[in-house]
Amino acid sequence: MTTRDELDEKVRGWFTGRLPEGWYEGEGSDGSAVEVTVDREEITVVGRIPAPTVGADVSAAERAAAVEGKVKGFREDTRDRRIAIAREAEHKFGRKVSWGVDCDDVRVLFTHLSVPVMTRLRQPDRRVLDTLVDAGVARSRSEALAWCVRLVGKHAEEWLSELRSAMEQVDRVRSQGPDGQVAE
Repeated sequence: MTTRDELDEKVRGWFTGRLPEGWYEGEGSDGSAVEVTVDREEITVVGRIPAPTVGADVSAAERAAAVEGKVKGFREDTRDRRIAIAREAEHKFGRKVSWGVDCDDVRVLFTHLSVPVMTRLRQPDRRVLDTLVDAGVARSRSEALAWCVRLVGKHAEEWLSELRSAMEQVDRVRSQGPDGQVAE
């Protein structure tokens, strides 16, 4: 059985070896040139591209427009190769591939999945979602729930990281058990 860590490493290694030289600059926090995130449905690949060269005295609006142009140029120039690489990865790993870039202080995801998740909520929880819809924070209960999840993720990242680490340790211990298999 492959643990989450092993799968993440295999996917990251495959993309590191497969991506064309020169697409991205520098190294991510884990030492690789790209940030690769894997979940049950999707692989997201994000690399850093050079910031556009603009003068120090340009306005924030001009800088933002230059970054937008740089990102659009990269997206268009690499589209055919990204599609071909994504098809290979989707076949190999059984997950859809999404792409994005970091440029200057901006992260742009080009395409990514929006996966439906079914849930049952009691009335007090539904009222929270309905309040967000009624206040114009969200257009629907679905959008309100996504907003809540993003808010929790933003404010609880340290706790979520600790929880993920604990789950990875459980996966490692399970894989070392009899026959390295989990009972079904």
